[in-house]
Amino acid sequence: MPFTLAAPVHSELLIKKSRFLGCVEPVTGREQALARVQELWAEHPGARHVCWALLAGGHSAAHDDGEPGGTAGRPMLEVLRHQDLEGVLATVVRYFGGVKLGAGGLVRAYTDSVARALDSAERIPLLRMRTLTVEVDYPSEGVVRRELDAHGAALEDVQHAAGVTMVFQVAEDRADALIARIADATSGRAVWGS
Repeated sequence: MPFTLAAPVHSELLIKKSRFLGCVEPVTGREQALARVQELWAEHPGARHVCWALLAGGHSAAHDDGEPGGTAGRPMLEVLRHQDLEGVLATVVRYFGGVKLGAGGLVRAYTDSVARALDSAERIPLLRMRTLTVEVDYPSEGVVRRELDAHGAALEDVQHAAGVTMVFQVAEDRADALIARIADATSGRAVWGS
């Protein structure tokens, strides 16, 4: 089951005079992540690099920001994947200390910055939701509403016409059971839409 974070978490490492400021925070998508990276540049104008990795909305991205290819963003992204996180942005602001770390040293520094930040993270399980539409006859409306409540479904829209059309969201892992209960409750007369 994927997780997101309850709040941003931070770390700070000093390695051979270079300062690495790590942060992992919840984001909704790429647009918010890129805006956050720009904010970090504004907050740290003396920094040499602001490297980042993103897992959000089914998309992933990694950026080395001038560090040798594959030494910053990709290792950070692997930490996020290993932790089974979704909807998160990992950033590391690096202030260069004058001593080169080499490719292996950079990979360790960026990986450790993200991993140490996550040591104190409160993880929240992410529920995958499914949107369903069903049309039932008027006498079945009440029983369907009770089944929606019992399965934790959120009713989003109801239209009354020849029948009652309900649009709702339910956790992916509860959807099949709810569909079966509604089919039973309506004696198979429920009509499912897209």
